[in-house]
Amino acid sequence: MAKKEVINRLKIMAPGGKATPAPPLGPALGGAGINPGQFVQKFNAETAKLNGKIVGCIITVYNDRSFTFEIKSSPASVLIKEAAKIEKGSGVPNKEKVGKITKKQVEGIAKEKLSDLNAGSLEAACRIIEGTARNMGVVVEG
Repeated sequence: MAKKEVINRLKIMAPGGKATPAPPLGPALGGAGINPGQFVQKFNAETAKLNGKIVGCIITVYNDRSFTFEIKSSPASVLIKEAAKIEKGSGVPNKEKVGKITKKQVEGIAKEKLSDLNAGSLEAACRIIEGTARNMGVVVEG
């Protein structure tokens, strides 16, 4: 049997357990040579416990039209919005603050994202999350 050759890699964001083959996901997958229905079925089965929370996914497509995918954690901004209970970040974060989160919440988000962040320690990961929060107009207290 010939060795599988990687022909494409895609990065997508989709709601866990609730992805559909409708645009924008379907056309992106179809253009990469992946059957959207088949991908959505596998993706939803693997992310069912996330119940609509946006997650990142890296899809590797092979020359025989098969694929594998790796689920990543939710983006930091989504986790911060959830913790601060806000709809969206500030348009002018240096002047207009839209919410507050505690150091404990920052640490929880950093622990969840640690494997996906470019940080050597939990403290460094916390600083990254705090910076993202500041850029969204969210104040870190405590």
